[in-house]
Amino acid sequence: MHPAIEAALELQQFLDEHGEKFCIIGGLAVQRWGEVRLTVDADATVLTDWSRDEIVTDLLLGSSFFPRHADAREFALRNRVLLLKNEKGTHVDVALGAMDFENRSVLRSSLWTVSESAKLRTCSAEDLLVHKTFAGRTRDWTDIEGILQRQGPKLDLGLVCSELKPLLDLKGTPEAMNRLAALCRANALHFPPIS
Repeated sequence: MHPAIEAALELQQFLDEHGEKFCIIGGLAVQRWGEVRLTVDADATVLTDWSRDEIVTDLLLGSSFFPRHADAREFALRNRVLLLKNEKGTHVDVALGAMDFENRSVLRSSLWTVSESAKLRTCSAEDLLVHKTFAGRTRDWTDIEGILQRQGPKLDLGLVCSELKPLLDLKGTPEAMNRLAALCRANALHFPPIS
């Protein structure tokens, strides 16, 4: 099994055992919803609702995962992402989720069969589009194109638009919505009017 999938399954088992709400995002979710591409790490969102940042951070730091930096705890509490690695050295990035979108994304997550004996809880294709458009790196736009091509008319682009607009407004990059709309049109998909 691929090391990133192994790391994600290890994280998932730990979070399930501790009753935490989470979903896998990033490159592994892209493999489910978009074009299969190499990913060397596992990314997840764990809900903390702001009040549990320290509890969840300390829980993960006390697990079988190791911090990637000496100041991992402080970095996580300041930047809302805990940088870990498993025993085999595979990187695991855990976002401390507290925004309304992150809560809804975890609620909409579902299980993906990655092998006969393993299933991973990933975000939906729509929520992955939101994550990727918000991040807006070159690789993210390539991933977005793959998701649009593979999922096509199955996508709820109205949901994407409603979740994405306030996040882009908060970030100060509303132009990313126009780029996403253009990619949708290029793939013969109807994107809702942008208000």
